[in-house]
Amino acid sequence: MNGIHGLVFDKDGTLFDFRATWGGWSRRMLEELSGGSDGLVRTLGEAIGYDLETGSFAPDSPIIAHTAPEIAAHLLPHLPGADGAVLVARMNALAGETDLVPAAPLVPLFEALTERGLRLGLATNDSAAPAAAHLRMAGIAQFFHFIAGFDSGHGAKPDPGPLLAFAEATGLDPARVAMVGDSRHDLVAGRAAGMRTVAVLTGIAEADELAPFADVVLPDIGHLPGWIDTQEMAET
Repeated sequence: MNGIHGLVFDKDGTLFDFRATWGGWSRRMLEELSGGSDGLVRTLGEAIGYDLETGSFAPDSPIIAHTAPEIAAHLLPHLPGADGAVLVARMNALAGETDLVPAAPLVPLFEALTERGLRLGLATNDSAAPAAAHLRMAGIAQFFHFIAGFDSGHGAKPDPGPLLAFAEATGLDPARVAMVGDSRHDLVAGRAAGMRTVAVLTGIAEADELAPFADVVLPDIGHLPGWIDTQEMAET
């Protein structure tokens, strides 16, 4: 097979629709942390760029692409006496319980990608344990050859470390791998790793923000097979 030999996916905003999935998680977390205080819940929402009234995220919300400790760092100044490690653990527990909204029909898509002989990986700035749980909940964990969270020892995007670890683990040339993601963090990491970059619009970022860092911008991951076909045809 010419063209693409492997795909490494971001998770939130890529496999799962970001607003539909993480809006509920953010609301539940903030309401729990505020202890019923309307003023504090609004302050915490502002700290992480989440509007509880509209259910929308600011473009620079740390929820979009940052790690759990980085998100916690935005909240802790407003939670006197709170323990950072305890907060991160609670955030991860809530993440493991969150209702996932797929960005496209996932099982048939990953069956089709596997039938093509592609090696598949996940590189997320979420923690590894809830990330693996989400793949199991979605019924697609069996299709992945590699899973890395920010706490897996390879670094966090936009560092290319997790992507290069996928290429090494699968024996693939990074030039034959595409990084698929919904944020600049994903695409910058892909470029730094020497991979092709595919942007999808199921996160918060708009096409004009992602296009300078992407080889192609797709509506969602359901369009990947068609794009892969174009890469194979270009090399025949």
